[in-house]
Amino acid sequence: MMGECDMEVEAKISLPRAEYPEQAGVSSRALADFMEDLQKSNIETHSIMIIRRGKVAFERWRKPYAPEIPHTMYSISKSVTATAAGFAVEEGLLALDAKVIDFFPEHRPMKRDEKLEKMTVYHLLTMTAGKDVGLMSDKAKNRWIEDFFNAKWMFAPGESWRYISENTFMLSAILKKVTGMDMADYLGPRLFEPLGINRKPFWEKNADGIEAGGWGIYLTTEECAKIMLCYAQGGVFNGKQVIPAKWAKDAVSKLVDNKRPRDVEEDTVAGYGYCFWRNGCPDSYRADGMFSQFAMVFEKLDAVFVMTSNEMDEDKARHCVWRHFPGVFIGDDAEPRAGAELLEQLELKPLPDLPAAPRAGLEKAIQGKTIRLKKHRFLDLIGFPVSVLPLPVLYMGVTKAGNIDKVRFEFGENECAMSWTEGVENNTIFCGMDGAARRSTVKLAGLELTAHSTAAWQDDKTLLVWTRPLEAICERRLTFTFDGQKARMKPRTSPDARFMLEYVSRRITIYVNNKLLTKIGETLVKQSVKIIEPVHKGRFGETR
Repeated sequence: MMGECDMEVEAKISLPRAEYPEQAGVSSRALADFMEDLQKSNIETHSIMIIRRGKVAFERWRKPYAPEIPHTMYSISKSVTATAAGFAVEEGLLALDAKVIDFFPEHRPMKRDEKLEKMTVYHLLTMTAGKDVGLMSDKAKNRWIEDFFNAKWMFAPGESWRYISENTFMLSAILKKVTGMDMADYLGPRLFEPLGINRKPFWEKNADGIEAGGWGIYLTTEECAKIMLCYAQGGVFNGKQVIPAKWAKDAVSKLVDNKRPRDVEEDTVAGYGYCFWRNGCPDSYRADGMFSQFAMVFEKLDAVFVMTSNEMDEDKARHCVWRHFPGVFIGDDAEPRAGAELLEQLELKPLPDLPAAPRAGLEKAIQGKTIRLKKHRFLDLIGFPVSVLPLPVLYMGVTKAGNIDKVRFEFGENECAMSWTEGVENNTIFCGMDGAARRSTVKLAGLELTAHSTAAWQDDKTLLVWTRPLEAICERRLTFTFDGQKARMKPRTSPDARFMLEYVSRRITIYVNNKLLTKIGETLVKQSVKIIEPVHKGRFGETR
């Protein structure tokens, strides 16, 4: 339990709340329009928090997501890693002009590489390093540092710009060398504790224990908002200088030009700092993560906006934001406080669960029996066997889950338990069959996640299982069909993996200038939709 002294510290640095949005200079009517736009645009928003003039003016979570549950932040991690670099620079542990290869002399080639000798920490921070690490490099092989140095050159350091997540991993590896600590531990007394983040955030690592840096941190919405608020206030939080003032200013400035010939989106070419993006919207910047994790600061309006989501098309999500921001900001009490009808429009509608359905007589026949499923060799070969966890949770991880097997169901009055194996991992989730989800802990691929699960019979032979990892994104939807001693499992992801891959195919043109290679890449991506979630055949085996 937390002691009284700790509680007092937490109380002093918790974010104050406005009684209603207008009290902090935010329009409820404009917010209602924004919420309606999110819904009509089919943007799966998990949480929203708006801070104005130091107060939380508005906050919402879409059930089953909740304030206390950390959320994967993807590339917002880069901004946190850059913050750690800022502390190391301030403490004299790191220099911006330090050569990257000097930290890894074992990777210096026999033949002198002038480009490599030129690459510095500054280049890693600003995405101007020049190395082209493949988008689908296999992290499970744990050659992250080697893959970086072996990657081809796109340009000499400092001569152009290219967004490469592994730049920030290399920065993380350097920080571990110069601090002698895990980055999360290093940030504890410097950033997390002064902001009232009284826990060590989970951060995915490689097999050598180095935080991914460019991805992999899990923060609550408020924890992310506190970091951005600290930047918005020049590195000051709760009256104390937390982030070094110069770093807080420089990191969010336009330090390099990030224009690319095929990318015309204003938000992606407005300038880049130390792992922060300048926005097309004047006087604003953001930390930005895949699937539309946004943390934005409106500098002249003293405002912070944070949104966690499951929307692959980040341009679409940002366009929705810009249709309403900064327009939601008003003078104090410039509009009347929202009435009951308007308050209803300010809610995020809960995500669907499986409703209760008639139970099937087949339950008795399959109770406790083990289903052995055949592996899909091709999926093993490409490194992406089907897991109960959705692919976006796993694809950048060092430990790959997958190859669901030994599935077993135990049916109770209002729920069922589904047990299964993936490699050496054994898990059980409890699924509500009465329309109310159950929560279970799942440990897979080095992650510990909260599974929110329901199950229902679609017909006499077809059982549906929906499970959502609440710290992550997407929902895994499994359809089991039974026929005597045979069983079939069809995996799906919600949102559909097809939409994710089609989006990737559209983005290929940004990174590949060769028209023929672009066409081949688009075709391969579209065809892969048919193979990444195939039907799995199986048979009933032994009874437990």
